[in-house]
Amino acid sequence: MKNKKVLIVDDEKDFGILMTTFFVKKGYEACSATSIYEGMKILEEQRPDYIFLDNNLPDGLGWSNATMVLEKYPDTHLILMSALQVPTTSSTRFSILYKPNIVVELEKMFP
Repeated sequence: MKNKKVLIVDDEKDFGILMTTFFVKKGYEACSATSIYEGMKILEEQRPDYIFLDNNLPDGLGWSNATMVLEKYPDTHLILMSALQVPTTSSTRFSILYKPNIVVELEKMFP
């Protein structure tokens, strides 16, 4: 059975390292990107099972790509990350995690 893949797109490099380490310890293949451009390139090449997408990135708003990700990659679960409160959804392929308590929420989602 193949390992599930995780992509973290966040311009805070330390946060990307923290998240990557978390998932590798859980047995996932994980990588991170620091821009929308880099993240979308990795998404196309690796087709991860999960993508964690921050909004405020150096080359634009990450969340503006949410609809495209959900439509073009139907097998990918999209998790938006935010330090601000945003509207919730009941979609099973779409979640929102709030910073700075992401690790607590991740432990619930990925025990």
